[in-house]
Amino acid sequence: MMKRLALGTVQFGLPYGIANKSGQPGSETIREILETARRAGVDTLDTAIAYGDSERRLGLAGVGEWKVISKLPAFPDGADATAWVRESVETSLSRLRLDRLDGLLLHQPGVLLGPHGKAVHECLRQLKQESKIGKIGISVYGPEELDAILPAYPVDLVQAPFNIVDRRLLASGWLDKMHKSGIEIHVRSIFLQGLLLMSCAERPAKFQRWNTLWQKWDEWLHATGLSPLRACLGFALAHPQVSRVIVGVESPLQLVEILEAAAAPGPLPPPLLGSEDPDLINPSRWNSL
Repeated sequence: MMKRLALGTVQFGLPYGIANKSGQPGSETIREILETARRAGVDTLDTAIAYGDSERRLGLAGVGEWKVISKLPAFPDGADATAWVRESVETSLSRLRLDRLDGLLLHQPGVLLGPHGKAVHECLRQLKQESKIGKIGISVYGPEELDAILPAYPVDLVQAPFNIVDRRLLASGWLDKMHKSGIEIHVRSIFLQGLLLMSCAERPAKFQRWNTLWQKWDEWLHATGLSPLRACLGFALAHPQVSRVIVGVESPLQLVEILEAAAAPGPLPPPLLGSEDPDLINPSRWNSL
């Protein structure tokens, strides 16, 4: 089970998440987190160029024994596609102190649908042939991106949000379609950036418009005796199509709690806890609430 967890590292480079109270962990804490995860059998790290100095800090901590997946940032205006991809990859490898990435994703995969799409994908394919990267992939925000990109470009890996409230990956059929076609699936935001772990008292007032949903959530947790942490992990891990469930932590204690919760899955939450409201399931819209 722990092999299916991947350690997200955005918190290592940025103060990330609505529930983040401690900010970025220090260098020694990062080493402790990595060692705790490694001992538990976790073997995959998820990072990105856009995650502040996450790559550099991972390199300093030493990640040679890990499967490291990183992401290219937004395509800069006026850039040469091939040069940009290659320079970005070489810079990432230098910061991480690695010779190879297990996977490289496009953080904004819409670039594939633009004028530079073919050149970007071809460069990624060449880097794969050169063993600089293992898997070519995309990081998406919703199934509509998969509708547009996957018929046009072959990829090895897709990362997407998936949680008790946001079940679009399952409802759209893409979870099954990707699995059947051999695409590796990694899911993130399983705690909805920590929103699903908050109590009523902790939840920011701007989320009160979904109070009916939160009430159902609390009632179901009470009825089953599950903690929010155990319920969220259990939901994601219950889907065998998912290869890796990405979890981010700020301390070794948080990681230990996640490992213990993942080892004791409970009953699956009912469909009535799902939502298709983009203002709720897309955190990029929260600032405008």
